[in-house]
Amino acid sequence: MTVFHEKRAVKPAFISWTLFSYASRNYLFSFFGFFAVLMGVVFLISLLEVSDDLEDKAVPFLQIVKIVLFRLPQLSEEIMPFMILFAAMATFWKMTRANELVIIRTAGVSIWGIILPFAFCSLMIGVLSFAVINPISSALFAKNKELERLYKKSDQAVFKVSETGLWLRQSDETGISVIHAGSVNSDLSLNSVIIFQLAEDGDFLSRYDSEKAQLANGNWILEKVWHSFPGEKPTFLLEAQLPTDLTMEKVQESFANPKSISFWELPYFINLLENAGFSAIKHKLQFHRLLSKPFLFIAMVLLAATFSMQQHRRGRVGLMILSGILTGFMLYFLSNFVFALGQSAKVPIALAAWSPAGVSLLLGVTMLLHLEDG
Repeated sequence: MTVFHEKRAVKPAFISWTLFSYASRNYLFSFFGFFAVLMGVVFLISLLEVSDDLEDKAVPFLQIVKIVLFRLPQLSEEIMPFMILFAAMATFWKMTRANELVIIRTAGVSIWGIILPFAFCSLMIGVLSFAVINPISSALFAKNKELERLYKKSDQAVFKVSETGLWLRQSDETGISVIHAGSVNSDLSLNSVIIFQLAEDGDFLSRYDSEKAQLANGNWILEKVWHSFPGEKPTFLLEAQLPTDLTMEKVQESFANPKSISFWELPYFINLLENAGFSAIKHKLQFHRLLSKPFLFIAMVLLAATFSMQQHRRGRVGLMILSGILTGFMLYFLSNFVFALGQSAKVPIALAAWSPAGVSLLLGVTMLLHLEDG
C-alpha cells in the first residue's frame, strides 16, 4: 500500500521584503506628515513666545523668525518620541481598518514580524537623530542663545573651558575683564588666576596675577596678588577685590549648555570639564540620553502596536487611542523626572539616562506578548 503524505505549506515567520517595504513606506510617510504638522505648531507657538519676550526690545520681525528657526531643530529632538508614537499608531490603525494586518497574520506572519519594519525605521531615525540631527541642532541652539543674549542684553558673561583651563569674560560699567584660571577646587575657588582689565574700546588697563580667587558678596576675592599697570612696576597685595555680578552657581550653569554641544564633541568636553575640576553630570546625562534614543523610539513603536493593532468594537477605538497617547505622555514625564534625579546626582547617570527606554521596552514587550497569546 502506498502511503501519501500531505505536504503542508510552511508559513513564513517573518514579513516578506514586499510587505516590509510597503509597511516602511507607509510608516515613514506618516512620520514625516506628523513631523511637518507638529513642527508647524511648535514654530507658531515659539514665534508668539519669543515675540512676547522681546516685545520691548524693538527687535526686527525677521530676527525673531531667525531666533525661532535656530531653536526648532532642538525642539524637534524633544518631541520626536511623540512623532514616532503618533506615526506608528496612525499606520497600525490604518492597516487594521483596511484588514491588512488580519491578512498578514493569516499568512502566518507573527506580530513581531509585522512590527519589524516599524522598529527598523525607528532605529534608523534614532541613530540619525543623535549622529546627524543633534550636531546640527546643537550648533543652531548655540547661535540661538547668542542672539537672545544680544537682544536681551543680559548674561554678558561668556565662559569657555579649554585644555589650558577656564576662560571667563565679564563686562560692567568700568569695562571688560578677561579671567583665566588654571584649575578649579572642590569649593569652586579658582587657582592660578590671571585677570586682564580692558576698556570698552579694548585698550589694556591693568593685569592681576593671583594664586587663588573666590567669589564672595559680589566680588572676586584675590589672594597674594601682583597688580600690574602699563609702564609701571607691579605691586604686590595680600588681597584685592574685583567687583562682579556673577555667582559660582551662574558660572557652573553657564558653561556650554549640554544641548549646545554636538554628540560627537560631548566626550571631549566632559573630559575638559572634569580636568578643570567642574562637574560634568549634565553633559554625561545628555550623552547617554542621546545614545538611548533609538531604543526609546523602538519602545514607542511597541506601545503604538499594543494600542492600535487590535480589532475594537465601535466606540472603544477612541478610548484605546487616547490610552496610547496618555501612556506616551506618562513615559515622557517619567523620563524627565528620572533625568532631573540624575542631574541632582540622586540616582546613577546610566540609570537616569537609560531607564526610560528600558522601562518602555519592557512594558511594550510585555503588553505585546499578552496580545500575541490572547
